[in-house]
Amino acid sequence: MSSSRALASAGVLLALATVFGAFGAHALKGQLAAERLQLWDTAVRYHFFQALGLIGVGLTLRLLESGSGWPRAAFALRTAAALIVSGVVLFSGSLYALALGAPRTVGVLTPFGGLAWIAAWLLFAWGVWRDGT
Repeated sequence: MSSSRALASAGVLLALATVFGAFGAHALKGQLAAERLQLWDTAVRYHFFQALGLIGVGLTLRLLESGSGWPRAAFALRTAAALIVSGVVLFSGSLYALALGAPRTVGVLTPFGGLAWIAAWLLFAWGVWRDGT
């Protein structure tokens, strides 16, 4: 994933997180049980955090792409960006679905999203450490 795609993805994810947050606060508040509304809120919160973090990954990747950085560092950051997006789909997406009444088996996807985020942030840390940025 290029820096431009990472930054554009972050923008789209932030817009969606805003829409989902507003939808939960206004449309779902009186419709869902407290437990399901808590799932929705957790999904929105992590969705926002990861999308904001993706901006940092995209900007750091842009710096690496514009200089003569270490190629493996750029690869690590590109992979981290893709894992962050995948993590939002798996983690937040599964929680959104569960909150709306999806079968509980959808919940098996949630930890894979969390693992994708952990791997992404470790790759990011390794990439910037190796490059010295």
